[in-house]
Amino acid sequence: MKKSKPKIATKKNSRRNFIKQATAAATGAVAVASAPFVYSQSNPIKWRLQTYSGAALGAHVILPQIEAFNIAAHGEMEIELYYADQLVATDELFRAMQNGTLDAVQSDDATMASPVDISVFGGYFPFSTRYSLDMPVLFKYYGLNEIWAEAYGEIEGVEWLSAGAWDPLHIFTKEPINSLADMKGKRVFGVPTAGKFLSRYGLVPVTLPWDDIEVAIQTGELDGVAWCGFTEAYEVGWADVCNYALLNNVTGAWCGSYFANSKSWAAVPPHLQALFKLSMDSSHYYRQVWYWGGEADLRVNGKKMQLTTIPAEEWNQVIKDSEEYWDELAAISPRTAKVVQAYKDYSAVMQKAGVPYRYS
Repeated sequence: MKKSKPKIATKKNSRRNFIKQATAAATGAVAVASAPFVYSQSNPIKWRLQTYSGAALGAHVILPQIEAFNIAAHGEMEIELYYADQLVATDELFRAMQNGTLDAVQSDDATMASPVDISVFGGYFPFSTRYSLDMPVLFKYYGLNEIWAEAYGEIEGVEWLSAGAWDPLHIFTKEPINSLADMKGKRVFGVPTAGKFLSRYGLVPVTLPWDDIEVAIQTGELDGVAWCGFTEAYEVGWADVCNYALLNNVTGAWCGSYFANSKSWAAVPPHLQALFKLSMDSSHYYRQVWYWGGEADLRVNGKKMQLTTIPAEEWNQVIKDSEEYWDELAAISPRTAKVVQAYKDYSAVMQKAGVPYRYS
């Protein structure tokens, strides 16, 4: 049987046409809801899913999952994949999903402006993890699954489905960073929580559309990025326009999630819900391997950027400062306090466990 490919959007999709299609889809959803488990290849469930990532990165962080799901769904369901800012701006992802314009989203909580107290932990929470495996362990064994489900359960129209780990956070720039003083005034594209923390050292977080970042660095509008690790910087072209890579990382893993519109999710029969959950797990696994291997290889064999390091005596102060920042986030609400406590408990266990969980 010939394998089908997912419908992947291009920049030629106009928002006007999309709105017309979305209106028609919303009308059809009423009929689907009245008979939710009766489908055929001639009338598949149609979803629009937009990711936070651009196309180059999306080829790894989500495309393999969507391709596999569409094949395995065997004509009963089809997901159309859209990349960063193609249908809606990234900071509008949550609202667009909530109102049904999008059926599902892949993003971190902070970047998509989720209206929940725990959104500050989405993306990069400074020094919360050392390795990418830390993130899924925190969700599975330290209560974050329950906390995220509770938080989004209070928001009408949205289902939180699953969280996973991405890459560590490094800083890549046109000019070198060899000390904390070198951060001052550097304008970088970055995620909200880590950006707010790093701004105390003079770094200036800037928000721009994903596809504009490379040109913005070339023209001098940006001095670099504080958004990703080595694997991503090389994959999406940022290593081509940045000259230096700071080895001191701010945290070990980006925290991102999958979300769905509640009505869209309820209209999917149980066997396809299970299939989508399996495909999310497959995507989480793919990223664990792709990033883990890529980070090591590119630090050793990557030739596009010169490596720099902030001395330990200075960087230790940054780590110390993050403890105060953790307490600031814990003070937001009783629920954010639970999250911070989970991170503290986990860190203590890892330190006591020693090798191979922690080496220092």
